[in-house]
Amino acid sequence: MKVAQVMTRQVAAVRPETPLRDVAALMVSKGISGVPVVGDDGSVLGVVSEADFVIKERGPEAVHHRLLARVFGESRQTRAELAKIEAQTAGAAMTSPAITVKATDTLRWAAEQMAARKINRLPVVDGARLVGIITRADVVRAFVRPDGELARLVREEVLAKTAFWLEPEIFVVDVKDGVVHLGGRVERRSLAETIVEVIRDLGGVVGVTSDLSWELDDVGGHPAGDEVPDARLTFRPH
Repeated sequence: MKVAQVMTRQVAAVRPETPLRDVAALMVSKGISGVPVVGDDGSVLGVVSEADFVIKERGPEAVHHRLLARVFGESRQTRAELAKIEAQTAGAAMTSPAITVKATDTLRWAAEQMAARKINRLPVVDGARLVGIITRADVVRAFVRPDGELARLVREEVLAKTAFWLEPEIFVVDVKDGVVHLGGRVERRSLAETIVEVIRDLGGVVGVTSDLSWELDDVGGHPAGDEVPDARLTFRPH
């Protein structure tokens, strides 16, 4: 699943000169935890989030100063926090540069970025221009796809299309609670592995168990009927 399929396209955004009080009012009225800051050309300059307001509210007393700061100066993080505390506009309070994704990126990639960066939202850009936003809630919503819809996507979008152009009717495709069970036979082991990986990337798939078998082990180099007469590849839910 691609980011474009779940992102919000109508995005509330502010300019660098927007007063911080107006930013707070916008976030409260929209029920959002962060807002992108954009330039004249629509490019994403940064993001103002609830965390930025928390830093400002805690005040300078809560800022950590490194040892010998008077000699070597403050760290970059400390300087950034002190600037946020004094900020009166979105541009001064924002975290920059913003972590962004593209509409063509996979939902998995967006989720990985959120987890790794410990952030709740990602502006979606086309080049540098803001075209949408994706949040953790959008990732969660992808997992409520009905089992029947997931089974249809596996047959029609993965097996029959993608780059495989296989006949879906020769495969067993069962889905229960978001876990896809796949059975059947293909020509090559590499194809079996690729099919499983593509299915795992479908939004809403909780896991994949595969009983696909193959005629030629082009990964291990053994043809079926030789050392591995009926090779099978099994992936368990992750």
